[in-house]
Order: sequence, then structure tokens, then C-alpha cells
Amino acid sequence: MAHGLLKGKRGIITGALNDQSIAWKVAELAHAEGASIVLTNAPVAMRMGEINKLAEAIQAPIIPADATKDEDLEKLFTESIGHLGGKVDFVLHSIGMSPNVRKGRAYDDLNYEWYKQTLDISAMSFHRMLQAAKKTDALAEWSSVVALSYIAAQRVFPGYGDMADAKALLESIARSWGYYLGMEKKVRVNTVSQSPTMTTAGSGIKGFGGFFGFAEAMSPLGNAPAEDCARYCLTLFSDLTRYVTMQNLFHDGGFSSSGVTPEVMARVTGE
Repeated sequence: MAHGLLKGKRGIITGALNDQSIAWKVAELAHAEGASIVLTNAPVAMRMGEINKLAEAIQAPIIPADATKDEDLEKLFTESIGHLGGKVDFVLHSIGMSPNVRKGRAYDDLNYEWYKQTLDISAMSFHRMLQAAKKTDALAEWSSVVALSYIAAQRVFPGYGDMADAKALLESIARSWGYYLGMEKKVRVNTVSQSPTMTTAGSGIKGFGGFFGFAEAMSPLGNAPAEDCARYCLTLFSDLTRYVTMQNLFHDGGFSSSGVTPEVMARVTGE
């Protein structure tokens, strides 16, 4: 049931690939809560996904943008203001890709050109996006920016590879921009560290099924579904969280605070 939580607000949502993706669910729920939205993704991702289906369902324009290109991002914000009829109240950064992970390169045998691509696509894109927003004066006062992260930024998860480094950088970028944009325009910037989620991107990681099962057994509430993560993002876009900024917020069923559980002990000991 919708509550009008984002009534009258304008937002940009990146990374909606298909109906499995968190960004897709954020877009659907934000629309239901009264927001006007612009959708964006890289042209190559748009060809792979079903973003046109989402755009039709929520009556949102699509502005293609490669998040590694400054000119594309500046065009995205400028055109979004025109489409939405005013400055942007919220932005979701849901962009991540590692050629090393996709091609099975272990962390101790990285291709460094691919490593640069991982950092550029998955983390520097966030800096570029916020720099473009500042240059185009696209963000409204008290607006909210959220980027999706993962606990591998703090802990080692073999198989997550160089994406862990990218997420650590992403979280640092959020803190830094949260300070500068907060001082300038009261804009808040946060990251949400989500449970392992059965999305197209997540399930492409080697050993993802093991990640998912381990986190499920470790979390007192179980893994947080994608739709619940979307709901959490909406609270961060809303006026209910006006003084939450520069935080990495765990949305993981309690995984990040759990040391051990009987379920995991049973798997290890066989008892």
C-alpha cells in the first residue's frame, strides 16, 4: 500500500536491468509513492536488459548515459531537469561490473587493465555522477543520494575479487561527497550495504550460491529481499531521514553484527 512518501519528488534511477534488479524495484516503488522519475543506463546495458518495459509501466523517460563519461553524465542531469520540470530530489547509483570477476580471474592474478575498468565503472562513476550533478546545479536542497554497496568493502569474501576494492572506494566517495554537498546544499549521501541478492549481477559471481546460503544461515532475519532493499532506499529518499548522511547503512538481516550461529556451527562441525 502506497503512502505518498515521495509525492512531488523528482528522481534519477540508474541500473535498472530487469525485474530482478534492486534499481527496477526502487523505480516501481518510487513511482507508486508519487515520484516522477528519469531512468538511465549505459547503452550496452540497455540492449541487454528490459528497461523499456519498466519505462512504459511507470511512464518514465530514458536518458542513456555511460557513467564513465563526464559528458554523458552532465547531459543526463541537464536533460533530467528539463524532463522532470525542476531540480532532482533523489538519485540512486546502482552501477557495478568487474571484468576480472566475469572472466574468473582470481584476486591474486588480476588483469590490471580490467581492474581499472572495475574501479571506473563501479566506484569512480559515483564520483563522476556527483561531480556532474554539482557542475549542472542539478540537486535540490535537502535532496538524497544513495549508492548500493556490499559488506565485502569491510570483510574478505573470496570470489568477490576486485569488486570488494571498488565497494570500499564507493563508500569513501559517499562520505567525502556527503560532506561537501551537505555543507553546500544540505544534500545527504549514503550507501546501503545489502544482503547477497538474487539479481543478474549478483548471481554472476563465482560461488554466489555459497555466499547466499552462508549469509542466510548467519542472519537472524535471513537475507533481505531486493524489494525490501528498495523500500529502505525509499525511506532514505524521503523527508523522514533528512539528517542521515555520510553513512554506510547495513540492510542485511543482521548479518553484519552476527559472530556465529548454531546453523553455521552445525555445518562446520557436522553436529
